[in-house]
Amino acid sequence: MKIITAIDSFKGCLTSSEANEAAAQGLKETFPDAEVKCFTVSDGGEGFLEAMQPDEIVNCHVHDAVMRWCDSAFGIKNGKAIIEVAKAVGLTMVEPENRNPLVATSYGVGELMVHALRRGCREFIIGLGGVATSDCGLGMLKALKHEWQTQTHKMWYDPFDTSWLKDIKVTLATDVKNPLYGSNGAAHVFAPQKGADAEMVEKLDRRAKTFAEMAAKHQGRDCANAPGAGAAGGLGYAFMEFMDAKVESGAEIVLQSSGFDDELLSTTKPSIVITGEGSADAQTLMGKLPSVILKHCQVQHVPVVLVAGRIKDKQQLLDAGFEKVIDINAGLDMEHALEKKVAAKRIGVAMRLK
Repeated sequence: MKIITAIDSFKGCLTSSEANEAAAQGLKETFPDAEVKCFTVSDGGEGFLEAMQPDEIVNCHVHDAVMRWCDSAFGIKNGKAIIEVAKAVGLTMVEPENRNPLVATSYGVGELMVHALRRGCREFIIGLGGVATSDCGLGMLKALKHEWQTQTHKMWYDPFDTSWLKDIKVTLATDVKNPLYGSNGAAHVFAPQKGADAEMVEKLDRRAKTFAEMAAKHQGRDCANAPGAGAAGGLGYAFMEFMDAKVESGAEIVLQSSGFDDELLSTTKPSIVITGEGSADAQTLMGKLPSVILKHCQVQHVPVVLVAGRIKDKQQLLDAGFEKVIDINAGLDMEHALEKKVAAKRIGVAMRLK
């Protein structure tokens, strides 16, 4: 019997690796003779770098979203730079009391790119998600401008020749479809979870619209309404507008890179696949990682069990094709539910599938 686990991170609680390990331990207690194979996964947000299994991890220092030096890293795989923006300007890197998307900057993302450029990388796969910023990528562009000035011996006051960025090939990994601004844009949908109140949201949205209008005049096109422009506080927009970036499903990129489909097609096909995320509901079916895994498994007629720390719309999830939908916290005390040890233990208990 072979079982695959491919559980996304429980944000702010367990990484994908930790969640999979907890599930594997529980499965081995229930099915001691089973072969359990774990896949670290991500949809482009937290855990993307690890899930992409790069050939090399390069450690470096960059600035976080509030311009403090921090340890960071990027990967290199087949000559391409693998960047997880949350490794530089992640929301969890900033204490709740210090979160302010009006001042948070994506400068550190640009610094990660500069490190990769100096290693000779010209192709990038960027995992978008989990950031503390909502600056439309202006901070990132500023860091890249500084590198351009260094390389071309320009002065700080020289206008930035953004055509320099066209030499960079970028693929964006994200499941976000939101535009840059408007009622469904980056500020209105995502900024409140980054510490923005209603007044700040309106100001951020106006900033985004103004920046997009000015950039459109400069670039001769406008990517503000492109699906994914609002990802990672508008970083998606900056990559599209200035680097002709293309958007692909983060989950699909990770599954392709990890060899997940190869495992489904192997001679010993898995008996079941376990997937999950921190909170699952009807929106899970809109391109999030568990739904992508479900589609891949349905093609091969492999049943899929979904586990989560919170479940809503359970019947819709079952109707979509999940064999079982398990709330690991059902009927239990929620006071310590987000503690790492508690969550890991509850995932393990949930694996008693008999």
